[in-house]
Amino acid sequence: MEKRVKKIITELERAVPEARVELNYSNAFELLIATILSARCTDGRVNEVTGELFKRYGKPEHFLKKKQPALEDAIHSTGFFRNKAKSIMACCRKLEDEFGGEVPRTLPELTGLPGVGRKTANIILGHAFNEQAIPVDTHVKRVAFRLGLTESKKPDVVEEDLRRLVPREKWTDTATRLVLHGRYTCKAKKPLCGECVLAELCPRVGV
Repeated sequence: MEKRVKKIITELERAVPEARVELNYSNAFELLIATILSARCTDGRVNEVTGELFKRYGKPEHFLKKKQPALEDAIHSTGFFRNKAKSIMACCRKLEDEFGGEVPRTLPELTGLPGVGRKTANIILGHAFNEQAIPVDTHVKRVAFRLGLTESKKPDVVEEDLRRLVPREKWTDTATRLVLHGRYTCKAKKPLCGECVLAELCPRVGV
């Protein structure tokens, strides 16, 4: 397994040289808001919204100066806009009240924010703060299962399995590459197995 995981990581590094999230952001707070908005929404659509949103709302205090309906209008096209607006407002309130308007840098503090689960917290840690983390979204879960890197489809178990198999210094980049591989090649309904650089290493080709 160790040799196969090493080969998988090497092939992913060749296929996806730049391991970065596809959400546009310039700081931890923007990535936090963008990730909350990305639930059940494409990154492309989120980027369309945040391009204008972050010009008006750059800090937690800016969100709190507005009424929730105004935010709902601004993020309407991302879907589930009422719940997302409610979570963002509550999150900004907690950031202001407990963290001086700054995004905290630990997993327990991040997951204590409204609208922030373990996946979102790991994205923030990995990409905003350069900590090694493994965010498990639907793509990571699916690809890891198909590759035989986990026997579970529960995100917390998948994360633990990957943390055990992948060298720590490669956690964030490998997870990001798994996301991109799942998004563009190892798709849920029609995986492009004929184009996949991991096909020879995959025990569940086409599953």
